[in-house]
Amino acid sequence: MEIAAEPALDPTLDPAAVLPVMEKQNRRSGGRANRVAVRTAPLADNLRPIRPGMSGGQYSPLTQANVLRIHEAALDALETIGLSQAPASGVEILTGAGAILGDDGRIRFPRALVEDMLAVAAKDITLCARDPKFDLDLSGTRVHYGTAGAAVHVVDVENRTYRESTAQDLYDAARITHALDNVHFFQRAMVCRDVTDNFDMDINTIYACCAGTTKHVGTSFSDPSHFEGCMDLIHMIAGGEDKWRARPFVSNSNCFVVPPMKFAEESCITMEKCVRAGMPVLLLSAGQAGATAPAPLATAIVQAVAECLAGVVYVNAMAPGHPAIFGTWPFVSDLRSGAMSGGSGEQALLTAGCAQMHRFYGLPGGAAAGIADSKLPDMQAGWEQAISNTMAGLSGLNMVYEAVGMHASLLGFCMESLVLGDDLLGQVLRCVRGIDVTEDSVSLDAMREVCLEGPGHYLGHPQTLGVMQTEYVYPAVADRTSPKEWAEIGKPDLVQKAIERKNRILAQSTRPLVDPATDAAIRKAFNIYF
Repeated sequence: MEIAAEPALDPTLDPAAVLPVMEKQNRRSGGRANRVAVRTAPLADNLRPIRPGMSGGQYSPLTQANVLRIHEAALDALETIGLSQAPASGVEILTGAGAILGDDGRIRFPRALVEDMLAVAAKDITLCARDPKFDLDLSGTRVHYGTAGAAVHVVDVENRTYRESTAQDLYDAARITHALDNVHFFQRAMVCRDVTDNFDMDINTIYACCAGTTKHVGTSFSDPSHFEGCMDLIHMIAGGEDKWRARPFVSNSNCFVVPPMKFAEESCITMEKCVRAGMPVLLLSAGQAGATAPAPLATAIVQAVAECLAGVVYVNAMAPGHPAIFGTWPFVSDLRSGAMSGGSGEQALLTAGCAQMHRFYGLPGGAAAGIADSKLPDMQAGWEQAISNTMAGLSGLNMVYEAVGMHASLLGFCMESLVLGDDLLGQVLRCVRGIDVTEDSVSLDAMREVCLEGPGHYLGHPQTLGVMQTEYVYPAVADRTSPKEWAEIGKPDLVQKAIERKNRILAQSTRPLVDPATDAAIRKAFNIYF
C-alpha cells in the first residue's frame, strides 16, 4: 500500500484526531466503506487473534519440587488414609483392580495401582459438540472457558434484586452463550427452580441447554434412577444411540466424592452408568479449604489430587481410556466467617496450582475460575473475575468452569455478566496467546519506511492494517471512547450496554436449536417447561 506524502503528525494528538488523516493516506478504489468492510470481515479461524484451545502454561505457581511433593503426598494419602463409603458396585470394581478394602470400611489404593491406571488413562481427548466446529481439544495446555455453577438465583441488575431461576432462564443463558465467541462450552449454570419434580428438572436441564446451544453441554443428574430416562432424551436429540456414542456431546459433572476423602454413593452409581453409556465425565472434587479441605493451600491441593486420582482408578478400572476430566476443584473459605470466597486471590492460586498438577499427570484438567463474591456486575466483580480467569488461562487449564456470569459465590447467575464476560475473556485469551516474536514481527522494514521515508507515524501503514485484526482484540461492549465522544453519545453505562446486547441476542430467534420434528417428539414425551 502506498503512503501518501502527508505532513508528519504531532505524536501528542489523540488517536481519534488523526484517524481522518490515516484514512486520507490510504485512499483506495471502492472508498472508505469498502476498506472498512474488508478490514472487519470475519477472519478464518486460523487467522483470528484469539480462539478456543489456545495454549497456556506460561504461569506455574509451583516449582517442580513442589509438584513432586504434592504428588507424593497424594499417593501417601491414598495408600494410608484411603476413601470411605464406596457403593457395593464401586467396592467390587476397585478391589477387582487391586485396591484394598480395610476392616474400617475404607478403600486404600496401592501406589502401583494408581500408577498403572494413570498409564492407561485417556490423555488427549476431544469433547464433542453437536456442531463439530465447537469441539474442544483438551490436549496439552489448550484452554477453554465456559459456564457452570448451578446457581439458584438470577441476578436482576435493573432492580438490583435476586429471584429464583427457571428453566426459561437456563434456556436463555444457553442461547446467549451460543452467540458469544469467547465462551466455549455451556455447563448447567442455574437450577430450574420452577420444576418441582426432580426427574422433570433433570430433563429440563438437559433440554434447555441443548436447545439453546450446539456447543458442548455439561450437566448433572439428581438421582441415578433418572439416568436412563435422560439418556432417552439425549438419544432423541442425537438422532439415535449409535450417533450419540459416535459423538457424545454432553458430559456429566460428577461429584463422586464428598470431601474429605469419602465417596458419594449415589454419584458413584451415576458415574458408573455414564461410563457404560459412553458419556464423558468430569471427576469433580470440590472441597472447601478450611472447612471440608485443609486450610493450607498446598494441602488443599493434595486432598483434591488424591480424591481425583481415586476417580481415575475407578473409571479406568471399568473402562480403560474412558474420557474423563481431572476435576481438582477446591474452593476457598473466608476463615473469618467460614463463608465461601470464590473471588479471592487464594482461589485463583488454588485453581492455577491444580492446573499445574493436571499438566504433571498429562491428564485433561478442569477447575473453577471467574467466580465473583460481588452481588452485581461492578468493579469488585471485574477484578475478581479477571484475576482468576487470567491465572487459570496462563496456567494452561483445559476447562475453566464457572468463568462467566457467577455472582455471590455461586448463588446468583447474571445474564448481563455473561455478556460482559465475553469481552473480559477476550482480553484474557489475548494474554494467554502472548507475544508473537517472528521474523516478520521484528522486521525493521516498516520502521525504516516510516522513520526515513514516510510521515513519521505508523497510522495507515500496511503493517498496521495487516495486524489490526489478526493481533488485536476489540471488545463488543466495553467503552474505549474519549471523554468527549462518550459525552456526545449520551454517556452510556456499561451494564446498560450489556442489557442491550443481551436483548438483541435473545430477540434474534426463539426457536430451539433442534429440528422441529424432534422438538415436537420431545415435548410429547417429556414435560418441558420453557
